[in-house]
Amino acid sequence: KSTIIKVLEDGGSCVLMSHLGRPKGKEDQFSLRHIIAKVSDVIGVQVKFVDDCIGNEAIEAVANLKSGEILLLENLRFHSEEKAGDIAFAEQLSKLGDVYVNDAFGTAHRAHASTAVIAQFFTENKCFGNLLATEIESINKVLNDSEKPVTAILGGAKVSSKIGVIENIIEKVDHIIVGGGMTFTFIKALGGTIGNSLVEDDKLELALSILKLAKEKNTEIHLPVDAIIADAFSNDANTQTVDTTKIPDGWMGLDCGPETSTKFAEVIAKSKTILWNGPLGVFELENFATGTIELGNAISKATENGAFSLVG
Repeated sequence: KSTIIKVLEDGGSCVLMSHLGRPKGKEDQFSLRHIIAKVSDVIGVQVKFVDDCIGNEAIEAVANLKSGEILLLENLRFHSEEKAGDIAFAEQLSKLGDVYVNDAFGTAHRAHASTAVIAQFFTENKCFGNLLATEIESINKVLNDSEKPVTAILGGAKVSSKIGVIENIIEKVDHIIVGGGMTFTFIKALGGTIGNSLVEDDKLELALSILKLAKEKNTEIHLPVDAIIADAFSNDANTQTVDTTKIPDGWMGLDCGPETSTKFAEVIAKSKTILWNGPLGVFELENFATGTIELGNAISKATENGAFSLVG
């Protein structure tokens, strides 16, 4: 918001491009038309809208834009070229502005047409916005200027998607809490029985090497000690709570258990800096959201008591 307002206050007009959901082609439920009223309300300026993000209609709408006005383009992902990082598509988008500002921290790492690819068409006039600047400052505070002890919580499905994060932070943190589906790759690597739980069998050696590296760097890794398991990937499945190393065949771990939540809360309570990335269970299903919610509450309490927390 502050980036958009700065553009307007400095006498510019603003063309907003973004995406919503994962549409397959043009789907009305994912149209950015539905957010016009809310965006206008938040910014305090009536936002104009155009039915596409490229083509003559978009070019004309931008040409008619006056100083102090905002134009919202239709969902970028209505074109498959956006996620494909198509150069020709990025070049068409680049024709809709004189200055490129990336303020989308959550997608800035993706090689999509509107993020990484479009920038090459703005040799001089490109920058990042206030939100992205704030996020970078926060990460810098966590990784390079943090008050100890520092705890990183890494959740989510796969070790492979977090290996870059782990390698970057392992020397800079005192504790790493591991949760989510990647738990079971570690548990299996350590010789535990994980039933039908999610696992990356080709990453067992990697998991062991991470544990070995953590020991060398004096970084403590905390794994869930109990899990809420289910006999199907469903909110209505039968459930029970068991030791994470003793999950029976036909059952899968979908959330961490109460003993784990208590253990993790104790680590968080003594932390001064906290970085959280990824859920501890299948939080989209209500019956398996408890571990993630309790973790959030523990972080909130630690923050109230003076810790600095960054949630990504």
